[in-house]
Amino acid sequence: MAKVGIIMGSKSDLPIMQDAAEILEKFGIAYELNIVSAHRTPDLMVDYARNAKKRGINVIIAGAGGAAHLPGMTASLTALPVIGVPIKSSNSIDGWDSILSILQMPNGIPVATVALNGAKNAGILAAKIIGASNDQVLAKIEEYMEDLKEAVIKSQEDLNESKSGIED
Repeated sequence: MAKVGIIMGSKSDLPIMQDAAEILEKFGIAYELNIVSAHRTPDLMVDYARNAKKRGINVIIAGAGGAAHLPGMTASLTALPVIGVPIKSSNSIDGWDSILSILQMPNGIPVATVALNGAKNAGILAAKIIGASNDQVLAKIEEYMEDLKEAVIKSQEDLNESKSGIED
């Protein structure tokens, strides 16, 4: 049963939103992936948000470009946490319209918002939310964080080695 619902406003958002799916796979978290437009299929969006919990969803990641109403409208219809991914789309104003549409939610309807095209971070945040009550997922996140740390240390070691061959 899927634990994370990944929704997006159109198929053109898939290349960005796929990053969330890939990181969830890395952490062994089941997910579902759907196209649900707040503007073109509002009834489908309402049905999706209202029934997500019944389907076993614990967190929803919603990506949208342009006016980007999908994350906020979804959050208004469910008590589940919603993570918004602003997407720089072809009709976007450098992504600012999407960022502000998702970020500037009214009091009472929070949407956690990641960076423009930041679906990978949305997947990590969803995993952390699930990991707060699932020790197996939490252990995978801790291992991932350790791998990030080791990569930085290795980069510094590589830099030090390359500098040692340069004469003053």
